[in-house]
Amino acid sequence: MKFDELNESNYILFAIKHYENPHCVTRDDFDEDMKRFKYLKRLLKRYLRRGPLRIHLIINHLIILYNVFGEAATPLLFFKFEQEYWGILKTFLVYLNKYPIGMLPEIDIQEEILEHLERI
Repeated sequence: MKFDELNESNYILFAIKHYENPHCVTRDDFDEDMKRFKYLKRLLKRYLRRGPLRIHLIINHLIILYNVFGEAATPLLFFKFEQEYWGILKTFLVYLNKYPIGMLPEIDIQEEILEHLERI
């Protein structure tokens, strides 16, 4: 199957194709890893609503997603998240050296978040 563009009907197949977790033995294990997108989105939403920025927890979720989905985590993240979260997401991915060069150059890095990340 060719994935020119992710949409609601093919993103699960795209995720399954790129999913590589040797400890996964059931569909429930895959679903648990897919829930990390929701958890991560919730953390970013909380931050935008003037909540705390849980840097370590966000980084942990991102690392796990990249461990099980590889580089396919990037398009999955940008598909699953609304544009209001993209700047924050890009900042974390640049910090983790996971952001592809030239991808969506119009998205600005959040300097305040980058300062927090550089302190850890």
